[in-house]
Amino acid sequence: MRFLFLSCLVLAVLSPSFAGDNPRVYVSGSRSWEVKAGSGGTAGGFGGGGGGGDRPQTAEIIKTLNQRCPRVTINNNKEKADYIVLLDHEGGKDLFLRDNKVVVFNRDGDAVMSKSTRTLGNAVKDACEVITRNWSGVKARARNSEPQDDKQAEGEDKN
Repeated sequence: MRFLFLSCLVLAVLSPSFAGDNPRVYVSGSRSWEVKAGSGGTAGGFGGGGGGGDRPQTAEIIKTLNQRCPRVTINNNKEKADYIVLLDHEGGKDLFLRDNKVVVFNRDGDAVMSKSTRTLGNAVKDACEVITRNWSGVKARARNSEPQDDKQAEGEDKN
């Protein structure tokens, strides 16, 4: 029992340090709409109907991102995010004509990816690949720009 408690304590202490290595991603709200209508008639009568409305996809995007991109941390605070993912699902068209438009912005507001895909899953997969590849470059640049140790700096000054 004591071992289990100590193991849980160690995991609780170390978890934040591992989470800090992952990029934080904010998923912007999707404002997708879908409208469907139909009508028909015969010599004896005519009828029609329609319907539709708002079809937000944000929760589905977050769920899919969590499943397909475990190396990112989903964040609900835009100011603390390293990346913002904006994904709009085009509704109201035939199944084969729908597009998912995805854009990924970095912390500076620069678009690092912008494209259209046929499925939500592919849009999320592509965004994940771009984020993890870009994040590796950000981490490498951060390591290269870290201040040198004082002894190294003094040795270089003497030369």
